[in-house]
Amino acid sequence: MREYMRDTARAVAFLSRIPVPTSFFAGYDGKLAPVSRAFPFAGLLIALPGSIVFGLLLALHADPLMAALLALTIQTVVTGALHEDGLSDTADGLGGGKDRERALAIMKDSRIGTYGAAALILSFGLRAAALAAIARHLMPFDAALALLATAALSRGAMVWHWHVLPPAKPDGVAASAGQPDGNAMQLALITALALATLFIWSSLGISALVSCLLVVAIATFFVTRHVRRRLSGHTGDTIGATQQICEIASLCTLAMCI
Repeated sequence: MREYMRDTARAVAFLSRIPVPTSFFAGYDGKLAPVSRAFPFAGLLIALPGSIVFGLLLALHADPLMAALLALTIQTVVTGALHEDGLSDTADGLGGGKDRERALAIMKDSRIGTYGAAALILSFGLRAAALAAIARHLMPFDAALALLATAALSRGAMVWHWHVLPPAKPDGVAASAGQPDGNAMQLALITALALATLFIWSSLGISALVSCLLVVAIATFFVTRHVRRRLSGHTGDTIGATQQICEIASLCTLAMCI
């Protein structure tokens, strides 16, 4: 348990801009693969500030869409738009690259293109609309829990994507970070499932939970298959894009299940 909490702190440091005491990195070799087992729980902690603000604004009778956008703003500031960057780069690479080499070259370019900009607009728009729909039908506390559940669930999905695909580039950042083994992947999925069950079942019921898990599994499978076909492996950008797509899918599913 102590080592798991250390991995959680390291995961929070990697996935966000939240300051973490240096004592958690004593003797740490810098590999992210073992730390990935704690990604879902770290994702919950990272989403907590935005979730609290979301619930408080709704309790104060703020407009649901405004509350949703402010919650996403806080979440983006906390993460440093890490996953959004992966989504935009992946959209540009897969959208504009005619072959594998060209796609990887576009993804390495820090400039944003048409596909990336469109992906970001759709990501924020769909998540905000889904959160607003959830907020209109649930109590503030329950609506805030939905944001926590999807944060954990989507980060479990990104670990699976990371595990099943080899690195697309042997000298890339993702390759240097290592690749989660089966134990790390399984623990990440179990944690994500447990947290999603705890938060979604209590507020939306078993049907919403099952629908959300099914849609996220389908989204993760097809994203991973498409990346495998186009790039023959994962990159840091495709891992982040998987998180974003699964968060969008889970929030939209929950909004439709109310």
